[in-house]
Amino acid sequence: MSASDALKSLLGSELLSKSGMVKTTEVLSDKKLVMIYFSAHWCPPCRGFTPKLMAKYNASAAAKSVEIVFVSSDRDEAAFSDYYSEMPWLAVPFEDRDRKASLSAKYGVRGIPSLIVVDADGNLVTTKGRSELDQYLGDSAIVEGAPLKGIAQSDPASLIDIFGEELLSKSGQVKTAEAFDGKQLVMIYFSAHWCPPCRSFTPLLAQKYRAGAKARGIEVIFVSSDQDNESFMNYHSEMPWLAVPFADRARAQLLGQKYGVRGIPSLIVLDASGNLVTTEGRAEVNALFGAASSCCTIS
Repeated sequence: MSASDALKSLLGSELLSKSGMVKTTEVLSDKKLVMIYFSAHWCPPCRGFTPKLMAKYNASAAAKSVEIVFVSSDRDEAAFSDYYSEMPWLAVPFEDRDRKASLSAKYGVRGIPSLIVVDADGNLVTTKGRSELDQYLGDSAIVEGAPLKGIAQSDPASLIDIFGEELLSKSGQVKTAEAFDGKQLVMIYFSAHWCPPCRSFTPLLAQKYRAGAKARGIEVIFVSSDQDNESFMNYHSEMPWLAVPFADRARAQLLGQKYGVRGIPSLIVLDASGNLVTTEGRAEVNALFGAASSCCTIS
């Protein structure tokens, strides 16, 4: 089977473009990678991720010979059409529900947004295209929120070395050693109230935290990029976890440098010894806290 025939078998003989139906073999003939984007307009994380994916696509897809094919989990064709009107890439026709179901089953898609990457022969490259997006569509220059200085990582250190002797809780200062006693994972949450993607992600993280943090031995530490202490305090009042005191600007900057944080929101995950687990905690939050929430689980 030729490369074009493999993609035709996978995605169907025709796909929907912005100008109408096109032959799959023709529109994907010169592509090196094809990204299959499972998404829906009713899913808040999808609506947050789609603009970022569009920015990457518009900047790099042509030069890198990458195409994206939208596979909709919208509830009806009107919702699909409205959502697809915002997108610059191809789509599996909404009426082809059998293909949507077979693609979801083939790649084990249980939650959205999900980005599957295949090569020109239809072979799987990765099921983690969302967290690995920069590897396939340009460098990490396009990020959400404002850039934070520093990209270098340093060696692991104890949690007290990383966060200092005390952290800020909802009731005041607490000893770092006591706050982390019995914890298996520590998540460092770089965020700010002025950042719209942060304000969208914070309620989702708070929901996960309240539902699963205690049982899974997880603590979250807010590291603020707010512009003043009042903004920090107002934003932290919405959060159920700890924070690096706003006055410790030097520590906030060093943490950003240590873990290569270039944009917010960002969720870094450490183990109980201070070793780095992942810098992609935001994309992996469902796996870290447990099953995906019902808002974006698909059948």
